[in-house]
Amino acid sequence: MSGFRGATAVVGVGATDYYKRGTSPFSSAQLVLQAILAACRDAGADPRRIDGFVSYAGDSSEGLAIGAALGVHEVRWSTQIWGGGGGAVAAAVNCAAAAVHSGQAECVVVYRGLSEATDGRGAFTKGHMGHLYTAHGMLAPPQVCALRTQRMLEIDGVPASALEAVSMAGYHHAQNNPRAVAYGRPLDHDRYARSRPISEPLRLFDCSRENDGATAILVVAADRVGDYRGRPAYILSGVQGAAAGWTESVENEDRYTSAGFHPALVERLWQGAGITAQDVDVTQVYENFTGPAVASMIDHGLCPPGPAAGDFLTLQNLTVESGDLPINTAGGNIAEGFVHGIGLVAEAVRQIRGGSPNPVPNAEISLLIGGPMAPLVSSTVFGAAATV
Repeated sequence: MSGFRGATAVVGVGATDYYKRGTSPFSSAQLVLQAILAACRDAGADPRRIDGFVSYAGDSSEGLAIGAALGVHEVRWSTQIWGGGGGAVAAAVNCAAAAVHSGQAECVVVYRGLSEATDGRGAFTKGHMGHLYTAHGMLAPPQVCALRTQRMLEIDGVPASALEAVSMAGYHHAQNNPRAVAYGRPLDHDRYARSRPISEPLRLFDCSRENDGATAILVVAADRVGDYRGRPAYILSGVQGAAAGWTESVENEDRYTSAGFHPALVERLWQGAGITAQDVDVTQVYENFTGPAVASMIDHGLCPPGPAAGDFLTLQNLTVESGDLPINTAGGNIAEGFVHGIGLVAEAVRQIRGGSPNPVPNAEISLLIGGPMAPLVSSTVFGAAATV
């Protein structure tokens, strides 16, 4: 879309606490409303002036109902992105930006909320585990991702240490985040190695958590950021898609060990933002499981493929204090909490806007990578004012 770069910005972020799955005293809709009101307080915004609602991954909190509960003056835009899991998390942000940029709405809230008491278990996988899988005893996402991860290790030569580094980085950053479920529970190599296997080669600490909770962000036009409080995080570029040879999983994809971010998609992301992978200061990478997260970083050109990935993806290099590629700086899905990746959106924005528990000094480019190895994948680049 012409003129998309920097035309919109995030001006508010709000989130609830994370609850162990099934323990929230609130319904999904109540959690979403709490997160939206928190985002409005952050922005100094009147919630009644929100006129657009976007979510993803089978969110049960429909935009029209949420708008009515907020008492908004008018709902002008309401939609939900298909794709299952967290593959559409960045796509939801991109959709909100497109709505604002095209004049369909003026203030769009992107949200995701989940309470197991409302939605049940595995709401995000419904309809995405086909007969080919279930007929052969593959009933859960870790099994699918484990097959692809094992191929990445055996055939591509990516060492298993790269998976461990992703998990360890999340846990490391979570120790500075009192909101994180893993706060006060550090992870070391021995504890990681002793953890029980889930689906080979994935172990317990390679897998994201399941939590109740909600997060929301507010997207407005760049020329309106002065109406809101705090530093804006400009949306520089966004992509989503599923190319031929990669869509609803049928176990015969052309690029089997890819996370689904094909080269043309990634090139559009960088071209749209006017940057290269080397310009990224901090990344929030959706780690439903560590293997797909490694694959998505390779797909984006953030690290080399094959054996060299192990030299680059180390705990030291993935952390804020010393790394060239700090990732998941609030703890990520694995250590902060998991509500289909919406927490990663908040942290990607906070690295620009302020409020991160582990801020990257002078960060100007913040990358969000949506759920890898999902039917649809997506990414968004956020930038500070100096980048626009």
